[in-house]
Amino acid sequence: MTDRLPHEKGFHVSWDQIHRDARALAWRLDGKGPDNGSWKAVVAITRGGMAPAMIVSRELDIRTVDTISVKSYDHQTQAEPSIIKRPDMDLVGDGEGVLVVDDLVDTGKTIEAVRTVMPKAHIATVYAKPMGEPMVDTFITGVSQDTWIFFPWDMALQYVEPYRGTD
Repeated sequence: MTDRLPHEKGFHVSWDQIHRDARALAWRLDGKGPDNGSWKAVVAITRGGMAPAMIVSRELDIRTVDTISVKSYDHQTQAEPSIIKRPDMDLVGDGEGVLVVDDLVDTGKTIEAVRTVMPKAHIATVYAKPMGEPMVDTFITGVSQDTWIFFPWDMALQYVEPYRGTD
């Protein structure tokens, strides 16, 4: 067997799959908010958390949606995260009653940065890798640490070589 680059062990997620998984995340979070089961706001971690946050907010009928922008990747290389845009701090405060949504937790470093801004927020991701799992409160699907997830907003349709073999 040949050595593969980390991104070559790929998990391709379609628009249909992210929609189903984000709805499953919403169902798992339904009634779990601190205000009689309700959440006061959803904050999406941009950019990957925007699509799942939209779906979660729709499913849970949460009309107050904001973003926090954290840059932690340069293409497929993870770097130290930096917050480049904060949510409305008058709205989110310390995060109590706020649902923060992202597509994936990898190492947990992005979530660490978010927790410095909203330490009491409930962090929910659609997918989780083992190193990041302890950083989130709720997630739907676990994947191995060496799996690269290809999200539909990053992809175009084209031929892909088989995992093994040549045809």
